[in-house]
Amino acid sequence: MQSIKFSLPSELPLDPLRAFDLVAREGTFSAAAERLGLTQPAVSLQVRQLERRLGVRLLERVGRSVRPTAAGAELLQHVPAIAAALQAALRAVGSHASEVAGRVRLCTGLTTCLYLLPPVLHQLRAAHPRLEVVVSTGNTEQCLRGVETNTLDLALVTLPVASRALAVVDVLQDELVAVGRRGGTPALPARCTPGALAGLPLLALDATATTRQIVDAWLRRSGAVPRPQMEFDSVEAIKAMVFAGLGVGILPRMAVGGPGLPHELEVRPLVPRLQRRMGLVLRNDKPLGRALHAVVQAITEAGRPVA
Repeated sequence: MQSIKFSLPSELPLDPLRAFDLVAREGTFSAAAERLGLTQPAVSLQVRQLERRLGVRLLERVGRSVRPTAAGAELLQHVPAIAAALQAALRAVGSHASEVAGRVRLCTGLTTCLYLLPPVLHQLRAAHPRLEVVVSTGNTEQCLRGVETNTLDLALVTLPVASRALAVVDVLQDELVAVGRRGGTPALPARCTPGALAGLPLLALDATATTRQIVDAWLRRSGAVPRPQMEFDSVEAIKAMVFAGLGVGILPRMAVGGPGLPHELEVRPLVPRLQRRMGLVLRNDKPLGRALHAVVQAITEAGRPVA
């Protein structure tokens, strides 16, 4: 079956159509030319071009006046609908120049989605009702692949990102902290150094996670060997296992400082302190339209430290 394609018809250019419409309604080429601010030969040329493209005569002379042929009269009936559709299209496009509207596709990790984005998305919806932010979650590799292939407009991921095709906007620095069950076993040490934590049953993120790699590098710098007893693909799963007394974790403070943290969980800073950088990533050649700019600005402002 032949596929159906929709496109603007090349047979019906708009300027010649307008010239034909005015000649038919005014009754003379000279009157139409005056309305259009053109010479009479220029208007005649436009009408002839339209007739050649359609393959029919549209106008005929009757004495000193001009009137539409049967085909011309048929075309005139469609001119108001064509004009209305064009005006509607121009108004729709114009709204993108005067207000923030359209769709932005954003990918980020589950932790950021749960703890950073909700107030940002609420603010964006209130400020820009015609802006649609479509959020998906994935690991850093999945998010970056979507940005590179342009199936995503933007990604909010843990840095660093090594790709010359991508631009990075720093958003925030999120401290990593030790988390254990309060009063339970294993208990967090008074000083959560790499050596002290390496001797406890560690619950860690999957080895491919950028945050996990940052934690492992911190442990190795002090001579400790990362040997997690369990690995998970989400921070929320680690929090649940810590709460169940199965071990301790090193997690982003973002995920343990918000609502919903059980009082039985204890949080302590690492010694030496450790942070992860979060950033927005988009293609270098990505046009920063009003909608995308609004999302980038809102997320960047949300990541700024409170003065």
